[in-house]
Amino acid sequence: DPVGGALHEYDPIVKAANGKQFVLLGEATHGTAEFYRSRAQITQRLVEEQGFDAVVVEADWPDAYAINRFVTNRVEGTADQALEVFERFPAWMWRNREVAHFLEWLQAYNREFRPGGLRRKIPTGFYGLDLYSLTRSITAVINYLDQVDPIAAARARSRYACFDQFLDDPQAYGYAAGLGLTETCEQNIV
Repeated sequence: DPVGGALHEYDPIVKAANGKQFVLLGEATHGTAEFYRSRAQITQRLVEEQGFDAVVVEADWPDAYAINRFVTNRVEGTADQALEVFERFPAWMWRNREVAHFLEWLQAYNREFRPGGLRRKIPTGFYGLDLYSLTRSITAVINYLDQVDPIAAARARSRYACFDQFLDDPQAYGYAAGLGLTETCEQNIV
């Protein structure tokens, strides 16, 4: 088992997750091998035993989606190669051995039949939530829409225009959002 096994010390966490839609794993020791290993072991058990089908992390959407393509077996290569997409600080949060082992496990898991009747039509995915890559995320959405729905792409370009003032300084967006100055923009995007 590449992640180190399903340890019994996490039984209370796995039991508490029973029947829940979401499980949030906090952090107290960010950056340590022990933290990444524990998080991987807990997540593995949640996927295997509770049937969770998405791992959502604090990472840029485009980078994490490249990992999603790897773990859902849509691209060839190794976990280390997939993790090369993380170039921006803090790359070490994802480009480490413990995460690579977890991704290898998740890719293999997605290839195999899920025991216990938990198999779904879609594999367990890997997604990012951060907006530090605001420009890259907007570009990714528009490029996708250009291919599948050009009318929606034009609509998206128009709606994303309200972000133009923040593209060079995403932190300014965070300040403006904190002050409630971006609600109209957010409503249009949604």
